[in-house]
Amino acid sequence: MQGNLPPEAQEKLEELQDLQQTAQQVAAQKQQAETELQESQTALDELDDIDEDSTMYREVGELLVKTEFDEAQDDLEEKVNSLEVRVETLEKQEERVQEQFEELQSELQQMLGGAGGAGPAGGPGAGGA
Repeated sequence: MQGNLPPEAQEKLEELQDLQQTAQQVAAQKQQAETELQESQTALDELDDIDEDSTMYREVGELLVKTEFDEAQDDLEEKVNSLEVRVETLEKQEERVQEQFEELQSELQQMLGGAGGAGPAGGPGAGGA
């Protein structure tokens, strides 16, 4: 089918496919960031139930390293804030990609509709005469 398209339409179609791939990548990144955010928020919520004097350990690579409650809480709060910004940024990027996709899709439809609309309209009229 692509071989029958005008070169401009083929180019738009390729751009559309690239945008679709970008949209999928952004969606995957957003989902991953949302998952990390949820996990970090859950961990932060769990700190509310822990006595501040409790011995705490943090995973560093394959090691468990002793850490202070306040330090762990600060780090988690910072991570949650950072992930919230990341998710928000990805949501905006997702919206922009979607808008570009719809715009490009519309351009492609106009391009094909303009070329294709004249053909079928002329075809049945010529066949009826």
